[in-house]
Amino acid sequence: MSIFNYITIVSMAIMSVLILIQTRGASLGAGLGGGGEVNTMRRGTDKSIHQLTIIMAFLFAASLILGIAV
Repeated sequence: MSIFNYITIVSMAIMSVLILIQTRGASLGAGLGGGGEVNTMRRGTDKSIHQLTIIMAFLFAASLILGIAV
């Protein structure tokens, strides 16, 4: 296995955890997609988690592309 395979697996696991800990509201319905808020601004920890998720998604995609190319 190449280094890109390991990077892909680790970034996928971290990205999955980051996606699962993001919340869109306080109730169970909000967790299932029924949040009543239309416009929200991410602040504090929520913003940091969102930005880390985006970084992990790019890392995941890059490692897949580079793993195929090598």
